[in-house]
Amino acid sequence: MPLRRSRLLVAVALLAAVGLTTQFALGRRKDKAADAALRMDQQRRAVHALNRLTFGPRPGDVERVTAMGVDKWIDLELHPDKIDDSALEARLAPFRTLRMGTSEMVENFPPNQLIKQIADGKASLPQDPTQRAVYETQLQRYADKQERKNSEEAAKTVRVSDEQNPIACRDGGCLASGDSAQANDRDPMRRREERRFAILKTQELLDLPADERMKEILQMSPEDRRALAATTKGAKAEALLEGMSAQQKETMLALKNPEQVVVDELMQAKLLRAIYSERQLDEVMTDFWINHFNVFINKGADRYLLTSYERDAIRPHVLGKFEDLLVATAKSPAMMFYLDNWLSVGPDSEIALRVAPQKRGKGKPASGLNENYGRELMELHTLSVTGGYTQKDVTEVAQVFTGWTLDPPKKGGGFRFEPRMHEPGDKIVLGHRIQENGENEGLEVLHLLAHNPKTAHFISQKLAMRFVSDNPPPALVERMTETFLKKDGDIREVLRAMFQSPEFWSPDIYRAKVKTPLEFVVSAVRASGAEVEDARALVGTLNNMGMAPYGMMPPTGYSMKAATWVNSSALLGRMNFALGLAAGRVRGVRMDAVGLFPAAAAETPSDAQQALAVLENSLLSGDISRQTHDTIRKQLEDPTISQRRLDDPKRPPNVAAIAGLLLGSPEFQRR
Repeated sequence: MPLRRSRLLVAVALLAAVGLTTQFALGRRKDKAADAALRMDQQRRAVHALNRLTFGPRPGDVERVTAMGVDKWIDLELHPDKIDDSALEARLAPFRTLRMGTSEMVENFPPNQLIKQIADGKASLPQDPTQRAVYETQLQRYADKQERKNSEEAAKTVRVSDEQNPIACRDGGCLASGDSAQANDRDPMRRREERRFAILKTQELLDLPADERMKEILQMSPEDRRALAATTKGAKAEALLEGMSAQQKETMLALKNPEQVVVDELMQAKLLRAIYSERQLDEVMTDFWINHFNVFINKGADRYLLTSYERDAIRPHVLGKFEDLLVATAKSPAMMFYLDNWLSVGPDSEIALRVAPQKRGKGKPASGLNENYGRELMELHTLSVTGGYTQKDVTEVAQVFTGWTLDPPKKGGGFRFEPRMHEPGDKIVLGHRIQENGENEGLEVLHLLAHNPKTAHFISQKLAMRFVSDNPPPALVERMTETFLKKDGDIREVLRAMFQSPEFWSPDIYRAKVKTPLEFVVSAVRASGAEVEDARALVGTLNNMGMAPYGMMPPTGYSMKAATWVNSSALLGRMNFALGLAAGRVRGVRMDAVGLFPAAAAETPSDAQQALAVLENSLLSGDISRQTHDTIRKQLEDPTISQRRLDDPKRPPNVAAIAGLLLGSPEFQRR
């Protein structure tokens, strides 16, 4: 490790040891001077609003919001349809899956199940030559996997105990042990051959223009394409994509793993929206609701269903009526698959009574009531765990939603109501009689829950936790609850009541809420003005920080509270990311630390201490504690840290190191 890099890491560790864990655990120190400094003048109101309603201010945002007027800006954010977001849409245009229906997505990026069906002769290859190349490559991959599996099974067969000539026998045939060893060596030998082939072929391809390169790849044999996709990685893989169109790049990535293309595009889009959308409150609320109505992306079909879930069930309703959002998520194939409601069969339904379990074909729904959705609907989506419902209510709600299921994948996999699966008869939910009425029983229960005072309080409290405090003032939550009930669950009006409250503007909550990993990574990119050309490395960073997009397996979703994310190891990881970002070492992200200085500055400050003073204002609006300032200032006394080049007689300051330390500071990690 270079000496300067090592010293920077030591500086980061020292900064963590001096201030981070203590400051996060104890909160901001309060004294009269601090309280006076934190009075909400217009600039601080702008900083506070940007930290809470967005994923963090960009360069120039504080001045822009101050000039517009904070209240006027908040009102605009509450009406995102009035905000032009065409620049973001242009960034997302290359991601075709974001605009595809689920069946179209499956057709273009075949999952393993479809490839197996084709291998078994139960489905056919597409006619389009580009799609066909993807399918053929995956069929070759599947065949190779089956061959390896058969070899492993052969190696486990019973050996006849002949000490002179041990043999392995299987299916009536015998294989000498030497031949068995030779077969076991075949895979490593083939992998070496594939690597040699990939090295030679990649160089040939790189000498071709992008279109010719793509044409040549499509004309290769399925086995050669699979070998190229499997063994070409890192810089070579990126070089192969250079100059290709967005669709050609998608095809190249699909040759390696079509399912991963769908997942990658959804995850990258989440990061790009959070970083670049002008409709920031809309994005914050989309993240809030996608977490509230959590669906785990790695549960089978949800890898394909989540795109539509966010686009069609969540986004249209994030600032609308809560009941509309609740119904949309309840009918979403992603939610039904995640919580298994599509398999739920009423005990006295037609299917349960007339179809004997042993006569059911493979893959058919089992005859049984599934209570997962009924329980999570009340515990996590509406009433809360203290909402006053009983196990009997859970069972009754589960019976109400029997028959809410999915069409077969070949028909699009959308929502449908199947009367033969539905439990007949009336149900009693929270003391209310739900008369037998098929699909409408579910809508009646959702209406009942959406208008329950317990739901109004629970949703209001969670919103206040996101925007105000981990432990929001009860009086504020009560006023928000009243607005929720009075305005028929209008989310926009509940937010407006919160943003107009004195509690939201209290000096005590200014920069007092710890950022989640998502909020930290996105806010650092936004504050630095970095240009994201490929968000996959940022997704990987979130994975390492324990907050993979759509990656929470339990239905609880990710925590918004500081205690979940504050520990020395996690905070050090954040600070090292900040240092790498500022130094331009995050793959796919272009960063020019000198660009952090105000445009009005005639030149970059000539020494590290001057640069620190300027960057404290540009990155933190001057909101830095004496403790953090002194800690960083002391580290900058070391020229190997503070100076970019020691052999330059002008000794220019290491702006990237200074910016990285500030982006990793306790003050920046709070909003």
